Amino acid sequence: MTETITRTVEALLVGGPTLRLRYAGLTWLTDPTFDAPGDYPGPVTLHKITGPAIGPDEVGAVDVVLLSHDQHADNLDTSGRAFLDGVDTVLSTADAASRLNGVRALENWETVTIGAAQVTGVPALHGPPGCEPVTGVVTGFVLRADGEPTVYVSGDNASVDLVREIVDRVGPIDIAVLHVGAANVDIFGDTDVTLNGRSALRAAELLGDAVIVPVHAEGWAHFSETLDYLTRVFDYAGSAGRLRVLRAGEATAI
Repeated sequence: MTETITRTVEALLVGGPTLRLRYAGLTWLTDPTFDAPGDYPGPVTLHKITGPAIGPDEVGAVDVVLLSHDQHADNLDTSGRAFLDGVDTVLSTADAASRLNGVRALENWETVTIGAAQVTGVPALHGPPGCEPVTGVVTGFVLRADGEPTVYVSGDNASVDLVREIVDRVGPIDIAVLHVGAANVDIFGDTDVTLNGRSALRAAELLGDAVIVPVHAEGWAHFSETLDYLTRVFDYAGSAGRLRVLRAGEATAI
């Protein structure tokens, strides 16, 4: 891989964790969620309060879906599941591959080549250590290609220690898409299951000079911190200039 970056990434936030990326000549989509507001009963009932900025028909053709996990409706809702049927390549956890037809499992540190890009699965933890029997296994991704920025997509990761491990193994990150919002459904008390403002700032410090793109902080009732709060935390630390807060429905070059 060359270290010379000659291109930008186009990012369009659909809503929640759903982000369309134009990268290395391909169109990528993270965690498809296209449902209108509503409730999702289960062991913990989730409440969706904001619909997507654009619908699945407006997203256009997608080459690859990067699916952090399939077991929670705020990362893969009913319309999102239907959307997967029209995508040739869906990368996710081994658990998701066992439950969903057409999903390819990508283990931690495994790398696959898609077009001109390399995709590496990286670890993520959806809560405190030992949470997997409750919240399930989740994953993150790193995208690399010649002449392109290196992009880290955290998935629903709450662990700063894992961010440190990823940077140590992968090397410099240019763009980091972090799932934030301090998601909390009270299954671990006051311990959040995604990054909160303080842990997102610590992760950003480990990520060096990376542009930080915060997503998955709105649209569902279980998010306990807003993007305004996150921006304030970064501002007080002198790091607000590193944030790129996207406006839903608007394509932005990063």
